[in-house]
Amino acid sequence: MRAQRGVGGDGVTRLLGYERVLIITAVEVERAAVLAGLGLTGAREDDVETGQPVVVKAAGVGPASAAAVTAQLLTIAGYLDQWFDAVICTGIAGGFTDRVELGGLAVATESIAADLGASSADGFHPLDELGFGPSRHQADPTLLRLLRTKLPEAVPGPVLTVSTVTGTAEEKEAVEKRHPDAVAEAMEGFGVATATRRWPGVAFGEVRAISNPVGPRDRAAWKIPQALEAIRSAFDRLARAS
Repeated sequence: MRAQRGVGGDGVTRLLGYERVLIITAVEVERAAVLAGLGLTGAREDDVETGQPVVVKAAGVGPASAAAVTAQLLTIAGYLDQWFDAVICTGIAGGFTDRVELGGLAVATESIAADLGASSADGFHPLDELGFGPSRHQADPTLLRLLRTKLPEAVPGPVLTVSTVTGTAEEKEAVEKRHPDAVAEAMEGFGVATATRRWPGVAFGEVRAISNPVGPRDRAAWKIPQALEAIRSAFDRLARAS
């Protein structure tokens, strides 16, 4: 990892001191917000192959697609000997609004596969409890410290990864019982983290902007434009941070 960073004619050329960073979103509107914040107006499809220092890609919705695309991009970079030093998963998310306000930011201390496991008469059993592998990945401590320093208003805590978003009050109560300190719920972080862990030494982090409360679906209460602006603003500040 190099200590310096800078902003060139087409946006950021170093991010948080890392020589090369891969940023993964789910969908293009999130990717556009990140690119706008970084000032990367000339992003191209071959940014991985051409060795661009900051690459932003939309991997699709859900942990499987996120893991597959992240692994593909890391493999291409490694094959070309143009390794990424850090991977950041970002985008909008549902928030536990007693901890993070709508339009606010959350930074993951760990990414948890909250619905990967088995249900039974005595409740839900996560994958690690069943002995089939990890159900959570810790954020890289150095990257986490940098994100918390540069985004001081971001609320730190576990970010849940789910394949089916929580949509009822009963489901929310059950999720909060299992994860009382969770700050947000999204659909890609654990997948991105799982892929990144296959490359030792590559840092993983997750940043989320809260667009809606976790729980009953009320589209009228969603704040998607505000959350996208929070993402743009966050990456603008990360790009400018010395």
